[in-house]
Amino acid sequence: MIRLEERKPSGREKDQAAVDRLAELREKLHSEDVSTARKAAFGLSWMQEDGLDIFVEALFGSFPRTTKQAAAYGLRSMNGRMKKMAEDVLIKGLTHSNRITKEACAKSLLLMKQAPAARKKGGFRGRPGGGGGRPRGPRIREFRGRGPVRNDYSPRSGPPRNGPPRGGNR
Repeated sequence: MIRLEERKPSGREKDQAAVDRLAELREKLHSEDVSTARKAAFGLSWMQEDGLDIFVEALFGSFPRTTKQAAAYGLRSMNGRMKKMAEDVLIKGLTHSNRITKEACAKSLLLMKQAPAARKKGGFRGRPGGGGGRPRGPRIREFRGRGPVRNDYSPRSGPPRNGPPRGGNR
């Protein structure tokens, strides 16, 4: 595990809990486990400018591939007014001297551009762009065959069962 320098609070944090949370997520972003790093990046993506500062540090610093990829993932996961700033950071990363930084930024920008088209395709019902509502195709209709109605309580064939009768009026 990489030993990180202590991060100086930016002054935007509201209380000590926010400072502690940022420090925890920053530590997890530098994890060797990709899943942990990506989860931390997603959490940081909601932290506005503080998250952006941490992503820039991770992306342009001398850190391993997993950290840079997780930071790029976090940048493309940013929402609202931060999305444009995150995109600018990724574009800036395309001209960086580190090959891993360039690749991570290029991949994230590509995925950011493809995201609206990918959402329009089908998927599960109830999801955005997933085609909720009535199913397409012919409606399935009930087929009533000839003969008496059979259910689970009437024998299909063979002798009657032994034992007391089920249900019925006594």
